[in-house]
Amino acid sequence: MTRNAHIDPAATGLSLTAPCVILCEPQLGENIGTAARAMANFGLSDLRLVNPRDGWPSEKARAAASRADHVIDGVQVFDSVEAAIADLSFVFATTARSREVAKPVRGPDEAAATTSRLGAEGAKVGYLFGRERWGLNNDEVALADEIVTLPVDPDFASLNIAQAVLVCSYEWRVKANGGALPFRLDEEANPPASKDDLQRLFDHFEGALDAVNFFRPPEKRPSMVRNLRNILQKAALTDQEVKTLRGVIAALEGRKTRPHSGSGESGKG
Repeated sequence: MTRNAHIDPAATGLSLTAPCVILCEPQLGENIGTAARAMANFGLSDLRLVNPRDGWPSEKARAAASRADHVIDGVQVFDSVEAAIADLSFVFATTARSREVAKPVRGPDEAAATTSRLGAEGAKVGYLFGRERWGLNNDEVALADEIVTLPVDPDFASLNIAQAVLVCSYEWRVKANGGALPFRLDEEANPPASKDDLQRLFDHFEGALDAVNFFRPPEKRPSMVRNLRNILQKAALTDQEVKTLRGVIAALEGRKTRPHSGSGESGKG
Protein backbone atom coordinates (compact mmCIF):
# COMPACT_ATOMS: atom_id res chain seq x y z
CA MET A 1 0.00 0.00 0.00
CA THR A 2 1.35 3.41 -0.91
CA ARG A 3 1.52 5.84 1.96
CA ASN A 4 -0.78 8.79 1.39
CA ALA A 5 0.50 12.33 1.91
CA HIS A 6 -1.47 15.48 2.53
CA ILE A 7 -0.60 19.12 1.92
CA ASP A 8 -0.71 21.48 4.87
CA PRO A 9 -2.72 24.56 3.72
CA ALA A 10 -0.43 26.79 5.80
CA ALA A 11 2.46 25.78 3.55
CA THR A 12 0.82 26.90 0.31
CA GLY A 13 -0.46 30.40 0.99
CA LEU A 14 0.44 33.25 3.35
CA SER A 15 -1.77 36.21 4.13
CA LEU A 16 0.94 38.55 5.43
CA THR A 17 3.13 40.93 3.44
CA ALA A 18 6.40 39.25 2.46
CA PRO A 19 9.71 41.09 2.80
CA CYS A 20 11.78 42.24 -0.14
CA VAL A 21 15.46 41.57 -0.77
CA ILE A 22 17.80 44.38 -1.82
CA LEU A 23 21.21 43.54 -3.30
CA CYS A 24 23.58 46.48 -3.20
CA GLU A 25 25.90 46.68 -6.22
CA PRO A 26 26.00 42.94 -6.95
CA GLN A 27 28.91 42.02 -9.15
CA LEU A 28 27.95 38.69 -10.68
CA GLY A 29 24.76 37.78 -12.51
CA GLU A 30 25.13 34.24 -11.19
CA ASN A 31 24.87 35.51 -7.61
CA ILE A 32 21.74 37.47 -8.44
CA GLY A 33 20.21 34.36 -10.00
CA THR A 34 21.03 32.06 -7.10
CA ALA A 35 19.68 34.65 -4.66
CA ALA A 36 16.45 34.75 -6.69
CA ARG A 37 16.26 30.97 -6.55
CA ALA A 38 16.72 31.01 -2.76
CA MET A 39 13.94 33.60 -2.45
CA ALA A 40 11.56 31.57 -4.58
CA ASN A 41 12.21 28.47 -2.46
CA PHE A 42 10.63 30.22 0.49
CA GLY A 43 7.92 32.27 -1.18
CA LEU A 44 9.67 35.62 -1.66
CA SER A 45 9.52 37.42 -5.00
CA ASP A 46 10.36 41.14 -4.52
CA LEU A 47 14.03 41.43 -5.56
CA ARG A 48 15.63 44.86 -5.90
CA LEU A 49 19.06 45.65 -7.30
CA VAL A 50 21.15 48.75 -6.64
CA ASN A 51 23.55 49.47 -9.49
CA PRO A 52 24.36 45.92 -10.61
CA ARG A 53 27.89 46.01 -11.98
CA ASP A 54 27.11 44.27 -15.27
CA GLY A 55 23.77 45.96 -15.83
CA TRP A 56 20.33 44.48 -16.17
CA PRO A 57 18.77 42.27 -17.51
CA SER A 58 21.22 39.42 -17.18
CA GLU A 59 21.01 36.07 -18.92
CA LYS A 60 23.52 34.66 -16.45
CA ALA A 61 21.18 35.60 -13.62
CA ARG A 62 18.20 33.99 -15.32
CA ALA A 63 20.11 30.78 -15.97
CA ALA A 64 21.34 30.59 -12.37
CA ALA A 65 17.84 31.23 -11.04
CA SER A 66 16.84 27.72 -12.13
CA ARG A 67 13.30 28.56 -13.26
CA ALA A 68 12.64 31.22 -10.62
CA ASP A 69 11.63 33.34 -13.62
CA HIS A 70 8.86 35.17 -11.76
CA VAL A 71 11.48 36.65 -9.43
CA ILE A 72 13.84 37.59 -12.28
CA ASP A 73 11.00 39.10 -14.33
CA GLY A 74 9.93 41.27 -11.41
CA VAL A 75 13.38 42.68 -10.56
CA GLN A 76 13.50 46.43 -9.96
CA VAL A 77 16.75 48.34 -10.49
CA PHE A 78 17.65 51.50 -8.53
CA ASP A 79 20.54 53.93 -8.61
CA SER A 80 20.82 54.27 -4.82
CA VAL A 81 20.01 52.38 -1.63
CA GLU A 82 17.84 55.32 -0.54
CA ALA A 83 15.65 54.92 -3.63
CA ALA A 84 15.47 51.13 -3.22
CA ILE A 85 14.15 51.34 0.34
CA ALA A 86 11.98 54.46 -0.03
CA ASP A 87 8.65 52.60 0.20
CA LEU A 88 9.66 50.36 3.10
CA SER A 89 8.69 50.76 6.74
CA PHE A 90 11.55 48.76 8.25
CA VAL A 91 14.95 47.66 6.95
CA PHE A 92 17.47 45.11 8.16
CA ALA A 93 21.10 45.55 7.09
CA THR A 94 22.85 42.20 6.85
CA THR A 95 26.51 42.10 7.84
CA ALA A 96 28.95 39.58 9.27
CA ARG A 97 31.24 42.21 10.82
CA SER A 98 30.96 44.53 13.79
CA ARG A 99 30.13 48.09 12.71
CA GLU A 100 30.73 51.57 14.09
CA VAL A 101 27.05 52.30 13.54
CA ALA A 102 25.07 51.84 16.77
CA LYS A 103 22.16 49.58 15.83
CA PRO A 104 20.38 46.68 17.54
CA VAL A 105 21.89 43.42 16.29
CA ARG A 106 19.54 40.48 15.68
CA GLY A 107 19.95 36.90 14.64
CA PRO A 108 18.06 35.74 11.54
CA ASP A 109 15.32 34.13 13.66
CA GLU A 110 14.78 37.32 15.66
CA ALA A 111 14.71 39.37 12.48
CA ALA A 112 12.19 36.95 10.98
CA ALA A 113 9.92 37.32 14.00
CA THR A 114 9.92 41.10 13.55
CA THR A 115 9.44 40.79 9.80
CA SER A 116 6.46 38.44 10.09
CA ARG A 117 4.86 40.58 12.81
CA LEU A 118 5.17 43.74 10.72
CA GLY A 119 4.07 41.86 7.61
CA ALA A 120 0.90 40.75 9.40
CA GLU A 121 0.19 44.45 9.95
CA GLY A 122 0.70 45.16 6.26
CA ALA A 123 4.06 46.88 6.69
CA LYS A 124 6.77 46.38 4.08
CA VAL A 125 10.14 45.16 5.32
CA GLY A 126 13.40 44.78 3.45
CA TYR A 127 16.64 42.86 3.91
CA LEU A 128 19.62 44.80 2.58
CA PHE A 129 22.62 42.75 1.41
CA GLY A 130 26.02 44.14 0.47
CA ARG A 131 28.60 43.52 -2.20
CA GLU A 132 30.23 40.14 -2.70
CA ARG A 133 33.73 41.32 -1.79
CA TRP A 134 33.16 43.71 1.11
CA GLY A 135 29.49 43.96 2.00
CA LEU A 136 27.83 47.20 3.05
CA ASN A 137 29.57 50.40 4.06
CA ASN A 138 28.73 52.25 7.27
CA ASP A 139 26.61 54.87 5.50
CA GLU A 140 24.44 52.11 4.01
CA VAL A 141 24.12 50.33 7.34
CA ALA A 142 23.07 53.66 8.88
CA LEU A 143 20.01 53.70 6.60
CA ALA A 144 18.69 50.51 8.23
CA ASP A 145 16.67 50.15 11.42
CA GLU A 146 18.52 47.11 12.71
CA ILE A 147 21.40 44.81 11.81
CA VAL A 148 20.89 41.11 11.18
CA THR A 149 23.88 38.80 11.39
CA LEU A 150 24.13 35.03 11.17
CA PRO A 151 25.65 32.85 13.92
CA VAL A 152 28.71 32.02 11.84
CA ASP A 153 32.21 31.12 13.00
CA PRO A 154 33.92 34.50 13.55
CA ASP A 155 37.11 33.07 12.04
CA PHE A 156 35.30 32.33 8.77
CA ALA A 157 32.35 34.67 8.58
CA SER A 158 32.19 35.24 4.82
CA LEU A 159 29.02 33.95 3.19
CA ASN A 160 27.99 33.87 -0.44
CA ILE A 161 25.12 36.33 -0.98
CA ALA A 162 22.70 33.59 -2.04
CA GLN A 163 23.52 31.60 1.11
CA ALA A 164 22.76 34.59 3.31
CA VAL A 165 19.55 35.30 1.40
CA LEU A 166 18.52 31.67 1.77
CA VAL A 167 19.03 31.64 5.56
CA CYS A 168 17.05 34.84 6.06
CA SER A 169 14.30 33.68 3.68
CA TYR A 170 14.09 30.32 5.44
CA GLU A 171 13.80 31.88 8.89
CA TRP A 172 11.07 34.21 7.65
CA ARG A 173 9.11 31.33 6.16
CA VAL A 174 9.32 29.34 9.39
CA LYS A 175 7.97 32.27 11.40
CA ALA A 176 5.38 33.27 8.79
CA ASN A 177 3.68 29.88 8.49
CA GLY A 178 4.43 28.39 11.89
CA GLY A 179 6.90 25.90 10.46
CA ALA A 180 4.29 24.17 8.27
CA LEU A 181 5.93 21.59 6.01
CA PRO A 182 4.86 21.16 2.37
CA PHE A 183 3.57 17.64 3.06
CA ARG A 184 3.23 15.03 5.76
CA LEU A 185 2.39 11.36 5.56
CA ASP A 186 -1.19 10.56 6.40
CA GLU A 187 -0.92 8.57 9.63
CA GLU A 188 -4.56 7.53 9.47
CA ALA A 189 -3.84 5.65 6.24
CA ASN A 190 -0.88 3.92 7.90
CA PRO A 191 -2.07 2.88 11.37
CA PRO A 192 0.39 1.36 13.81
CA ALA A 193 0.30 -2.42 14.07
CA SER A 194 -1.80 -3.87 16.87
CA LYS A 195 -0.09 -5.72 19.68
CA ASP A 196 -1.81 -8.89 18.52
CA ASP A 197 -0.30 -8.54 15.04
CA LEU A 198 3.11 -7.81 16.55
CA GLN A 199 2.86 -10.95 18.67
CA ARG A 200 2.01 -12.98 15.58
CA LEU A 201 5.05 -11.48 13.86
CA PHE A 202 7.26 -12.39 16.81
CA ASP A 203 5.94 -15.95 16.83
CA HIS A 204 6.37 -16.29 13.07
CA PHE A 205 9.90 -14.85 13.11
CA GLU A 206 11.04 -16.92 16.08
CA GLY A 207 9.52 -20.08 14.65
CA ALA A 208 11.41 -19.55 11.38
CA LEU A 209 14.63 -19.04 13.30
CA ASP A 210 14.01 -22.17 15.36
CA ALA A 211 13.63 -24.12 12.12
CA VAL A 212 17.18 -23.20 11.07
CA ASN A 213 18.63 -23.72 14.57
CA PHE A 214 19.46 -20.03 14.97
CA PHE A 215 19.21 -19.93 18.76
CA ARG A 216 22.47 -21.47 19.92
CA PRO A 217 23.24 -22.43 22.60
CA PRO A 218 19.64 -23.20 23.63
CA GLU A 219 20.01 -21.65 27.08
CA LYS A 220 20.56 -18.23 25.46
CA ARG A 221 17.30 -18.40 23.51
CA PRO A 222 15.24 -16.29 25.99
CA SER A 223 17.70 -13.37 25.95
CA MET A 224 18.14 -13.56 22.18
CA VAL A 225 14.36 -13.51 21.70
CA ARG A 226 14.07 -10.45 23.96
CA ASN A 227 16.72 -8.63 21.96
CA LEU A 228 14.99 -9.42 18.66
CA ARG A 229 11.62 -8.30 20.00
CA ASN A 230 13.15 -5.05 21.29
CA ILE A 231 14.59 -4.36 17.85
CA LEU A 232 11.19 -4.84 16.22
CA GLN A 233 9.40 -2.82 18.90
CA LYS A 234 11.73 0.16 18.38
CA ALA A 235 10.77 0.22 14.70
CA ALA A 236 7.20 1.32 15.59
CA LEU A 237 5.90 -0.82 12.74
CA THR A 238 2.71 -0.01 10.90
CA ASP A 239 0.08 -2.61 10.05
CA GLN A 240 1.35 -2.75 6.46
CA GLU A 241 4.98 -3.11 7.53
CA VAL A 242 4.10 -6.10 9.72
CA LYS A 243 2.34 -7.73 6.76
CA THR A 244 5.38 -7.10 4.57
CA LEU A 245 7.77 -8.62 7.12
CA ARG A 246 5.53 -11.65 7.53
CA GLY A 247 5.62 -12.06 3.76
CA VAL A 248 9.43 -11.83 3.76
CA ILE A 249 9.71 -14.48 6.46
CA ALA A 250 7.28 -16.75 4.60
CA ALA A 251 9.33 -16.37 1.41
CA LEU A 252 12.51 -17.30 3.25
CA GLU A 253 10.73 -20.34 4.61
CA GLY A 254 9.86 -21.33 1.07
CA ARG A 255 6.13 -20.97 1.69
CA LYS A 256 3.70 -19.56 -0.84
CA THR A 257 2.60 -16.01 -0.09
CA ARG A 258 -0.53 -14.09 -0.93
CA PRO A 259 0.43 -11.15 -3.16
CA HIS A 260 -1.24 -7.82 -2.51
CA SER A 261 -2.98 -6.64 -5.64
CA GLY A 262 -1.12 -3.79 -7.27
CA SER A 263 1.48 -3.44 -4.49
CA GLY A 264 4.04 -6.02 -5.48
CA GLU A 265 4.43 -6.92 -1.81
CA SER A 266 3.81 -10.19 -0.02
CA GLY A 267 1.15 -10.65 2.58
CA LYS A 268 1.07 -12.88 5.61
CA GLY A 269 2.27 -16.39 5.25
